[in-house]
Amino acid sequence: MGCGVTVAAVREAPARQRAESLNCRTVGGPRSPSAIARSLKNRPPLQLAVLLAIVLTGVQVAWAQRTTPPSTSKAAAAGDRKSVIFNWMWYTGMLRGVQEVDAVATLELQATGMIQVQGQPCKLANYRASINYQVSGMRVQYMCALPNGQSRKAIEVVSGAFAWDEDIVGAGLIPGRGTPSPNRAALNERLIRLWSSPQAAPKAAAAGGENTKVAIEDGKPVVTFPIPGVPGAIAKATLNAENQAEYVQTKLGNVVTEFIYEKYDDYNPADDKVYGYFPGHIVEKRNGVTVLDLTISQTDVGNLYVVVPVPDSVRTAR
Repeated sequence: MGCGVTVAAVREAPARQRAESLNCRTVGGPRSPSAIARSLKNRPPLQLAVLLAIVLTGVQVAWAQRTTPPSTSKAAAAGDRKSVIFNWMWYTGMLRGVQEVDAVATLELQATGMIQVQGQPCKLANYRASINYQVSGMRVQYMCALPNGQSRKAIEVVSGAFAWDEDIVGAGLIPGRGTPSPNRAALNERLIRLWSSPQAAPKAAAAGGENTKVAIEDGKPVVTFPIPGVPGAIAKATLNAENQAEYVQTKLGNVVTEFIYEKYDDYNPADDKVYGYFPGHIVEKRNGVTVLDLTISQTDVGNLYVVVPVPDSVRTAR
């Protein structure tokens, strides 16, 4: 399977072909010598030996030419913003290639749990979020049951400076197909949820430039940064011992939104592991009230095709 294949072809291909196609994807090739060795374990012995020698030699030479960043705690204490963000992204599995650049453009996740609907807890039958970090876009689809047994179904979308709800995915993009409902009141909430998320937060911190600050608080590294697209919204991420975000608090006026992240692992399908790490449990609170509690069942951090175009009727709504 060559690098010209489509995402659909990759998803439908047999497991062996999908594994071989990973190097064609933006995120896919393991990035350390030990990870490379694991990815090659099913190769014939002679082929494995030759490939491993070539790959490890190239990786070791490249690593030898690069200065290893200081530990996150030391970097944070010294105000070394770039090293803290580098370690944060590295240990979340976002940096790829010899140059170790952020190569995560999209994310798909599926989960179960609870979401608050009109002030009531709603038990999720399914929850799916599709994110495109490059366009600041996210589409969340869910179905849940209220305490009285009534079911609720929703599709909530944000893209750049626009927020709207859909009755079907892609509503309004084709005339006569679905109805998009502008929801500007939800814009800040949805952008905060997006840019406080585990992979988006370090991206936002990096984009913050001089406005992003690092420090040590209560013995842990913290990163303070502005939320893209939400003037006045400031987030503070606390990193755990594994250099991953365990807590993000975002303030906008008198609204405080908290995100708790735990149980990081690679939740991609068993035949599609890409060493991309994501929390298995997510809790979101707004002014102390839990509004979202997710148990992640599956992620796909392999840069699937995720688009979040803004319907004309939403773009021109007043």
